[in-house]
Amino acid sequence: MSLFEDTLTMKSLHMLERGMDTAMLRRNVLANNIANVDVPHFKRSEVIFEAALKRSLDQEKAIESEPSIRTTHERHIARRQFEPFRDVQPGVHTDYMSSMRNDGNNVDIEDEVAKLVRNQMQYSLMVDRIGGTFRQLNTLIRMA
Repeated sequence: MSLFEDTLTMKSLHMLERGMDTAMLRRNVLANNIANVDVPHFKRSEVIFEAALKRSLDQEKAIESEPSIRTTHERHIARRQFEPFRDVQPGVHTDYMSSMRNDGNNVDIEDEVAKLVRNQMQYSLMVDRIGGTFRQLNTLIRMA
């Protein structure tokens, strides 16, 4: 374990890295949806990640604020367990319940393109934030 691993900067960088990985997966899923817009009975997919990450961070924050319970046996649990944010993985969910057209396809091309543009903007923002963080770290190193 590194000296700086638990700092806010490293935690932010890790979350940005996970966000970029998720954005790449989301781009592939959206491109697949767009490519299959005319395929009968095709069902669109979407990436689920942000809600799971928020839930993990909220649980971590809530559990850290709780006092630890004194245990008398090594098999006793001193506090609730939570999934660390580093272990949260994006998931791909396929929407089988809706249909947009009579042929069973549920891809709305306008919605998919708008989501693709939004995803690209989020990815660019994350790249910019990572670059800014490394520029700040570089400035600190040069000042030392």
